[in-house]
Amino acid sequence: MECYQRHDGYQALRTALAMDPDAVIGTVKDSGLRGRGGAGFPTGQKWSFIPQERSPRSDQKVQGTVGAGAKPHYLVINADESEPGTCKDMPLLLATPHVLVEGAIIAAYAIRARHAFVYVRGEVLPVLRRLQTAVAVAYASGFLGRDILGSGFDLDLVVHAGAGAYICGEETALLDSLEGRRGQPRLRPPFPAVAGLYACPTVVNNVETIASVPAIIRGGVDWFTSMGSEKSPGFTLYSLSGHVTTPGQYEAPLGITLRELLDLAGGVRAGHALKFWTPGGSSTPLLTSEHLDVPLDYEGMAGVGSMLGTKALQIFDETTCVVRAVRRWTQFYAHESCGKCTPCREGTYWLAQIYERLEDGTGRPEDLDKLLDIADAIFGKSFCALGDGAASPIISSIKYFRDEYVAHLEGGCPFDPHASMLASPEGALT
Repeated sequence: MECYQRHDGYQALRTALAMDPDAVIGTVKDSGLRGRGGAGFPTGQKWSFIPQERSPRSDQKVQGTVGAGAKPHYLVINADESEPGTCKDMPLLLATPHVLVEGAIIAAYAIRARHAFVYVRGEVLPVLRRLQTAVAVAYASGFLGRDILGSGFDLDLVVHAGAGAYICGEETALLDSLEGRRGQPRLRPPFPAVAGLYACPTVVNNVETIASVPAIIRGGVDWFTSMGSEKSPGFTLYSLSGHVTTPGQYEAPLGITLRELLDLAGGVRAGHALKFWTPGGSSTPLLTSEHLDVPLDYEGMAGVGSMLGTKALQIFDETTCVVRAVRRWTQFYAHESCGKCTPCREGTYWLAQIYERLEDGTGRPEDLDKLLDIADAIFGKSFCALGDGAASPIISSIKYFRDEYVAHLEGGCPFDPHASMLASPEGALT
């Protein structure tokens, strides 16, 4: 707490509490901050969807609460980081948990919520303990609880540990889990802004999104928009992993290229060349070395048929078998499917069976077309985005590396398994 406050911690909160809640929403909207959890939806616009009831006794909007008889508002922060290759939220919480706490208070004030929840992946126990400690210290310091900093605004922040299910990273499945139900996606509409947690208006934001808010309030809109691109302003965290000299988290303006990030990270490991990479975790269509200079923002990635996603840049060199890598991802999605919808439940199962045949040398000539047919039956037709995530690497890998798939059909895997990243102690995926 002392260290965070020495670096202007909780100054943005004091500024926000002196503003009207609508002015806070307006500032975030003007900044152009987009959700950092994958979809990139404008954050200020998402906050403005929450119905702002007026007090029956006055024409003025009520500070920090809602009108009498109205449903309460909730803020839910998604810290269930589970996308393969994604490792930005957990290091952020471990390094500086108070930036999330401060952002949560500001966001809750803006949407007039008196209760906020942080849904943390329960498997990361050190992060969970560190965040719980930060919340307890914030209560003791008067930043949480009743009458925060004498503003009349009340907020309770609850840290909730999930049980480690990938599907609970989907916002509506997360809400079901918070309510004590099995984590499965909900049918939309109604959207969470109308009927979310406990059927009340709810905002669900990613950790990095909320953690970006204090800097925006403190630095101002002009400062934030001076970074990034016109439609994707600001800074963000890029996670580099795999066959890269110095893996880790790199904070940079949106729109930086992979070539520039690799320069910062020391390049691909010595003696090897880039073969393919993911821009936003395993659920985004993979790209190749020809996309090194594409801007890493939402528009740039969409322009080459991929997605920025969670900005989890997994780097694979020429020793990696693309079929084996995509098979590992496919097995993951088959295992993590909640089973609620038929396309995802059945499709991921059969995709895994076909990849097993390709890997053990018993593939059939029709298998490539069958992979594409099943992927097409899942993509855009499943209940949530898990189906899209399972299909995307398959479709893109066949698009760019069809010859490698054909080689598996004709004579088995052309790669020595011990040279593959997936079996190598140098960069094994876990």
